[in-house]
Amino acid sequence: AAEIVRKPLWNNKRDIKGPFDIIGDVHGCFDELCALLTQLGYDVDEHAFMATPPEGRTAVFLGDLCDRGPKNVEVLRLVMNMVDAGAAFCVAGNHDAKLAKHLKGAKASLTHGLDTTVEQLQQQPSDFVHTARRFVDGLISHYVFNDGKLVVAHAGLKEKYQGRGSGRVRDFCLYGDTTGETDEYGLPVRLPWANEYRGKATVVYGHTPVPEVQETNNAICIDTGCVFGGKLTAYRYPERYIVQVDALRTYYQPAKPFLPEGEAVLDSAQDDMLNIDDVLGKRHLTTRLRRSITVNAENSAAALEVMSRFAADPHWLIYLPPTMSPCETSRLPDYLEHPLEAFNYYKSRGVTKVVCEQKHMGSRAVIVVCRDERVSKTRFGICDGSTGIIYTRTGRRFFEDDATERALLERLRAALDASGFWTDFATDWVCLDTELMPWSAKARTLLEEQYAPVGRAGRSGLMASVQELKCAQEALSDRDVLVEAQSAQKTDIGELLTRYTAREQALELYTEAYRRYCWDVNSLDDYRIAPFHLLATEGKTWCEENHLWHMQTIARYVTGNDAVFMATNHLSVDLLDEESVAEGVRWWEQLTDAGGEGMVVKPYDFIAMKGAEVLQPAVKCRGREYLRIIYGPEYTLSDHLERLKKRSLSKKRALALNEFALGMESLERFVRKEPLHRVHECAFAVLAMESEPVDPRL
Repeated sequence: AAEIVRKPLWNNKRDIKGPFDIIGDVHGCFDELCALLTQLGYDVDEHAFMATPPEGRTAVFLGDLCDRGPKNVEVLRLVMNMVDAGAAFCVAGNHDAKLAKHLKGAKASLTHGLDTTVEQLQQQPSDFVHTARRFVDGLISHYVFNDGKLVVAHAGLKEKYQGRGSGRVRDFCLYGDTTGETDEYGLPVRLPWANEYRGKATVVYGHTPVPEVQETNNAICIDTGCVFGGKLTAYRYPERYIVQVDALRTYYQPAKPFLPEGEAVLDSAQDDMLNIDDVLGKRHLTTRLRRSITVNAENSAAALEVMSRFAADPHWLIYLPPTMSPCETSRLPDYLEHPLEAFNYYKSRGVTKVVCEQKHMGSRAVIVVCRDERVSKTRFGICDGSTGIIYTRTGRRFFEDDATERALLERLRAALDASGFWTDFATDWVCLDTELMPWSAKARTLLEEQYAPVGRAGRSGLMASVQELKCAQEALSDRDVLVEAQSAQKTDIGELLTRYTAREQALELYTEAYRRYCWDVNSLDDYRIAPFHLLATEGKTWCEENHLWHMQTIARYVTGNDAVFMATNHLSVDLLDEESVAEGVRWWEQLTDAGGEGMVVKPYDFIAMKGAEVLQPAVKCRGREYLRIIYGPEYTLSDHLERLKKRSLSKKRALALNEFALGMESLERFVRKEPLHRVHECAFAVLAMESEPVDPRL
């Protein structure tokens, strides 16, 4: 008989979830370490060399406890006691490995601060030195925590090495990815492994001192060079925020300049280099709202063409809005779309309250605005001096004229300053979903090359045809004698005249329909921007708030003081109340009778669910006259309308749901400060889906 027992590797701590306080390279800076632990809420007893964590929290030290600093023995005592008490974990650093080598009697050069540590240890009792030797020699190369979602290692770790144990893995954890060469300062040449990191686990590491915490592709370096006069840093997980204390003084002069004069430093340095392999080919993306979304290879290729040639800087593209499905085809004889169908869609799926918003005939525009240039550098990685952007549904800058964009952003920033938005929302940037008018501001080419030529040619041709038919009918009526054949001919001309007159009237209505949404823009005051979603601010997406909250918040903080920014008319409808439903229909009729495009019907909750199914975030219901722009001047004629009522919405609705899920996912990833490639793959997928063959009239 045999019993098989599976034992996890020493580095496997997947069952330990945290929360953790991960502390960067200490290098003998005992006073700063005590100050940092106190700031983190630990009960620190400097005389007993012990720090007791707050309930439930655990400290994790990234190694390099000693060398260069003034109090190496004190740091060793404190960390050893915390680890023995179960209050902390500690991984090996390259300085710890070198100290262990020396204490075991092997040859180790007393350089880079090791001489200081050895000198201090020589003044300690032999039993402590023996305990310290066992401790540093027994340090693990890295730990994997929280079901594999968190990895801590002194110099970082590639995905393929995580959770494994070997000499190669240990060397990587101690020294990073090196070439074996040295630079002009005598330091090892290190390869930027984090630039290519695409692992799912967050890797927190130190080893290479940086002026500020650097986050690249979910790999976070928190060695901020305390011993060199910088800071001692702790990274709180899963909260993902930084706690720091300044060094009391510079204890050791680095061989390589630690704070290069005049060098721009980002609080959250993001990897600027996107990898084409992250977006090419058939891909399966997982989102919070929809478990798996497939992006086909041919769609990815089309999106790459658009993105690489026309799109704005990917750092700005934290969200691309989804397409919107129309309501079901109306059962009423003279309508293609009607509010009752939009209401029934939600009511049949358990939604009892909706918000109807006036649909502006403009162009969808996403606006990201930062409080100042520093924020665009530190939060978005933008270093060209811009403080925001206005871009289209396809990720292109809305304005070719940079001056117009800057001026509109400045007016928006002024409105937010005046309303106290930045303070009330504890943020220094905001992302808004808006409609920008006039329609002709973005669709001038469409107007000049499609709508206007159709209107001119149609009016000219039909006007001449109607005039000829009238002359022919009058000529027959002037005859004194009508034979039977002539009578039949007269009847045929009358029917033809009626038909062409109806077509002429339809074309006049078509021309009136698109002209309502066009006006000349001679100054900034001629633009109109209608925000309808407050999408995200620092640390939060606002998808948990209902649509009335969005309308009220925008009215309070954005609109009202500057005529450029206008509120959106809206109406709340109780789907269980017949009179409320009737009022919603009347409101739509008033909007469309006055020449409006129609309305958008949204569930009361920003994200509405039926069980595990996400419902449409919005359903548009367009007016009878406006639809002439979409389906052609004569779509209301009975034979055309009957044919159009057979349209299918299934593919459009599936597309809308996928794009909505991807848009929210990209926002949430950005707010969580995930790497650029993780945010960008969602925005890229939305653009890829736009190349799906779906009836554009929907």
